[in-house]
Amino acid sequence: DFKEKYAIGDDVDHGDLEKACWDTLNSGQVIPGFGHAVLRKTDPRYTCQRNFALKHLPDDPMFKLVSALYEVAPKVLTEQGKTKNPWPNVDSHSGVLLTHYGLTESNFYTVLFGASRALGVLPSLVWDRALGFPIERPKSMTSEWIEQQFANK
Repeated sequence: DFKEKYAIGDDVDHGDLEKACWDTLNSGQVIPGFGHAVLRKTDPRYTCQRNFALKHLPDDPMFKLVSALYEVAPKVLTEQGKTKNPWPNVDSHSGVLLTHYGLTESNFYTVLFGASRALGVLPSLVWDRALGFPIERPKSMTSEWIEQQFANK
């Protein structure tokens, strides 16, 4: 546990947190929950969860830690210079919410993520098969591209 390993209490000191981030990086490890294979900005899922936590659990000690990491870790990662994306991803926040609401077995977080991903995409696949559509391999598109493609139609 990050808090125990670096003796960080419920009142998070940014200096202590910055030192813990550097200690983690200098030991050859990564800062979990930061960076994303595709995104080059803060993961919008992280932002959504952060906004929810700011409203519903602003005094939760783990949320305070994650919130402080949001302010400290990107600066450290940028200064280190090895990452293309120093911003938090959804993994850096989801555990806080799950723990706050009683799901404390962190081994199940990945299972929960996988099951929710499957449930999200499965209905469209069922309809595609039912309607005889070909298998799709869509490429990523931005909201701006979609708006431009369909603005005059």
